[in-house]
Amino acid sequence: MMQWNNWTFNSNFILLGIFDHSPLHTFFFSLILGIFFLAFMGNSTMVLLIYLDAQLHTPMYILLSQLSLMDLMLICTTVPQMAFNFLSGNKSISMAGCGCQIFFYVSLLGAECFLLATMAYDRYVAICHPLRYPILMSPKICGLLAAASWILGSLDGIIEVAAALSFSYCGAREIPHFFCDVPALLTLSCSDTLTFEKMIFFCCVIMLIFPVTIIIASYTRVILAVIRMSSAESRHKAFATCSSHLVVVGMYYGAAMFIYMRPSSGRSPNQDKMVSAFYTILTPLLNPLIYSLRNREVARAFMKVLGVEKAEV
Repeated sequence: MMQWNNWTFNSNFILLGIFDHSPLHTFFFSLILGIFFLAFMGNSTMVLLIYLDAQLHTPMYILLSQLSLMDLMLICTTVPQMAFNFLSGNKSISMAGCGCQIFFYVSLLGAECFLLATMAYDRYVAICHPLRYPILMSPKICGLLAAASWILGSLDGIIEVAAALSFSYCGAREIPHFFCDVPALLTLSCSDTLTFEKMIFFCCVIMLIFPVTIIIASYTRVILAVIRMSSAESRHKAFATCSSHLVVVGMYYGAAMFIYMRPSSGRSPNQDKMVSAFYTILTPLLNPLIYSLRNREVARAFMKVLGVEKAEV
């Protein structure tokens, strides 16, 4: 039975972090702050552009705006706390702070998993059933699918934070990570966490394998449809859109599966920290670059907002 022993609202954890104060690590820390700033600006720009430009109020761009919003929230969940700990020298985090990090981190990861599957379905309908696209991906259906991604991700976050914070924690309470990640937190538990670890694996099957199956099925049909296209320009445009999505999917799901679907006996704290840094810090930067900002419609909207759109002749 799970107990609350050794756990109070006044208890703190110590985040061991990813950097020390050596010159090399100080350089890497500065680099991450630069990446954070660029990711923050890139994703904020995407959300604002899609909100402000009526021509971008289509299902594909609405879903892209949700992806940018999730990435924006994800990077703000981990990097500011890491920066505060590094700069202040105070590596402690309260139980409430740890719980908030777990909730937002897990919720956003889960929501992105389902959103990426929704985006794959959107491309499948647009390319394979273009005449039925206004019906199969109407604004109402698009909104419902986006909302379902947020809700399912939040449910996963609630379940995991409630379970993780119900265990007993003892000893030095030093988390071998730069944020409160559930697998790293469980290494400090005095309780039997085997059942919870099995639950996490089951959740990962639902949150990762199920969306990946949808993505693979959608893009298999898309690729077959693109190959049969008679227009070379249409093939190039379709492949460009799909390849961008597949790059994002490969980076995101590959890193998430590496972290959450390995047995605890085979875990390495340093490996977990490096992979987590990749998909919580670097991926939010790459998504706007790979997925959105190179898009002609987005570039046009950006020029329009800046007031330098070329006048039509």
